[in-house]
Formats: sequence, C-alpha cells, structure tokens
Amino acid sequence: MRGMRLGLAAIDAVCERLGRPERAVPSVLVAGTNGKGSAAATLSAIAEEAGIASGLYTSPHLESVTERIRIRRADVSAGELDAMLAEVFAAADRAPAVPVTYFEAMTAAAILAFARCPVELAILEVGLGGRLDATNVAPACVSVVTSIGLDHLEELGPTVASIAREKAGVFRAGRPALVDGRVPDALRAFREAAAASGAELHDMWEESCLSGVEPGVDGTRFRLRTPLREYALATPLAGAHQAANASMAARAAELLPGFEVDEGAIVRGVASVRWPGRLERFTVRGRTVLLDGCHNPDGAAALGLFLADTGLEADLVFGAMADKDVEGMAGVLAPMVRRIRLVPAASDRAASPEDLRRRFSPWRDDAEESPSLAAALEERLSDESSETIIVAGSLYLVGEARSLLLSGRFGS
Repeated sequence: MRGMRLGLAAIDAVCERLGRPERAVPSVLVAGTNGKGSAAATLSAIAEEAGIASGLYTSPHLESVTERIRIRRADVSAGELDAMLAEVFAAADRAPAVPVTYFEAMTAAAILAFARCPVELAILEVGLGGRLDATNVAPACVSVVTSIGLDHLEELGPTVASIAREKAGVFRAGRPALVDGRVPDALRAFREAAAASGAELHDMWEESCLSGVEPGVDGTRFRLRTPLREYALATPLAGAHQAANASMAARAAELLPGFEVDEGAIVRGVASVRWPGRLERFTVRGRTVLLDGCHNPDGAAALGLFLADTGLEADLVFGAMADKDVEGMAGVLAPMVRRIRLVPAASDRAASPEDLRRRFSPWRDDAEESPSLAAALEERLSDESSETIIVAGSLYLVGEARSLLLSGRFGS
C-alpha cells in the first residue's frame, strides 16, 4: 500500500469490482477542518436513538484501528475488519492491479461492512479535504461541512476560500449541504460551489441560533433553535465548540431525506455520544487528567477557550507532528497553562522535544522536555501541586496517553 494520495480513481475502481457497495446504503459525508469527527459521532448517536441502524466511519483511531468502523454503536471486531480488508485487497489485486493506500483500503472496508451488515444509514467522516478524498465515492444524501481553518495547506491550498472549495467537493445536486458559514470567504466559496453543483445550501448559523452555552469539565449544556424546533441539549463532550458541533449534527438529522427524527431522538443522541480523546476526562491519583487531540491552531483555540471558560489552572503535556503549525498552537496554549512538558508523540513524523521547545520559546522559555509521555505523566502526577493535567496535541499522543491511563500504570 502507498502512503497518502488524493484522488478517486483507485477507490472507484475497487468499489466497482466489489459490486458498488457504496450505493447500497444512504450516506452522509461530514467534512471540515475541526469538529467533523464530533459531529459525525453525534449524528450517528442521534440516528440510533431514532431507531435508524447506523454505521460510522472515522479517522484516525486512538488505540485500535477497529475504532474507525462502528456498527450500531459498537466497533467492528478485528476478525470482521480482517475479513473485509481481505475482500478489498483481493478486488484491488485482480488484473490489472489497483494500488490502494491505507486510507483507501480502510474506506472501502467500511463501505463494504455497512453494505453487508446491513445498516440503514452510513455516516462517513471525510479524511482530507473532500473533493478528492476517498470517502467522496459515496453518493451522499446529505453533506455537512463543519468549521474551516488553515490546515493541510500543501494539499488543499493556501487560503480559507481554497480549502472551503475543496471541502465543498462533497456537495451533491439536489441534496442538502449544511455548512458552517461564519467565515465570509468560506461562505462565498460554499455558495459558489452549491450554485455550480445544484446542491441545496443551508448556512447553519443563518438558519439556526445557538445560545445559553454552559461548558464544564463533564460536558456542555446549550440551547438550539432551528427552523423546525427549539431544543435544550446537553452533550458529554466538553467545550463550547462541542455545542456548535452537536448543533450541526442535530440540524443534519433534521435534513435527512426519507428518515423521521423526532425531538426526543435528537436530545437523547446528543446526550449519549461517545467520542474519546476530545477533552476526555480521567481521574488519576485524585487529579483530573484531560486528553485533547487539538492538532492545529483552531483546535488549540477551542482548548484555550475551554480553559478560560472553566477557569482551570492546568499543566500541559504537549506533543505534535513536526509538519504541524506548532508555533500557532503554542501561541494560543502557552499563556493559558501553568507549566509545560514537551514530549515525543508515537510517530516517525513527530517533532522532538528539543524542536518543540525551540518552537515554543517565543511564548514560553520555561517549557521543559521529557524523554517520553509516560515519564512526563509520572512527573506531573507525582507533584501534589498539579491538580489538572492536560495531554494535548497530536491524536497519536492522545491515543498513547489513553492506553497508559486505562492500563492502570499510574494507579486510579
């Protein structure tokens, strides 16, 4: 398998050989720079509460690759995934062979699993961009684009407008396209794309009103008024940004063609969503440990706002990929935390602690390096003054932290 590759030729060829499983189940495509995973997971939970058997495909995973494919709220088993991947590779290897990337193979396996199960609705989180992402092989009945920010500039373009145009590649003629239109340049690009594709554009924040947001460590309460209803909602996902993500999911549920989703299903679904690693809370040795995969400046800004809203005085353990905008994240987070430990994430692409310290130095010259995440956590947990510890940055780092905490290595 190759590394990353944008384009639909390979996934389309494989799906053709598999008998077009992407056409067997109505699908929703959820794109965006930040919040797409949370919105997709929440929409899946809403569907389940409405009695709609749902499949959920997300990426990346935190601990096990099986997390990427959920059917009826449960991750597929390793055996089920192996069986689907075997079919995908067999189809790809037939002459003439079609080389597939890791993401293409996983996407095809998810689509095949949803068709075989079967589920009634497949919810697919777009990996990168939209127009050329492998998930875009699915003929979506609803398209969603959450917040837009400057990330993956080499692949998607240097401006918000260029990124929005790539995300809008998931729009479908005659189908609802729900977007976060708060950035004017992005909204203009969405409108142009909808006009060109014939999609039915819905600007979330022009149509709906979010109010009464009450963020806390254990979740977020808020009120939402849409063109259909008014809701009092609570999500277990922490942070004001999660109120916006859940609201997008609720509105997407209202727009689903051919499905009945009542108010109660939306309330229950928002309340029951499971989405680990996004301000996820653990209690270890009487301390609060929060895990947050804020891997770009907009994600860091959401974490910073959460710290400001809750008044938490926290110590930060941070690691990131070398190609990420570490300086942008540091500029947001460094002033918001007491002490900083910089660690290597579990990836060949990770920035070293030395490199992270150099890149944090314009904002904090007291950040310290640790040789590993385990060492940094032990050091912070052994310090009685560390009441709240945040492990943030790369999702690889968050996944490693989650495994360590669940293993009981640091006690309970």
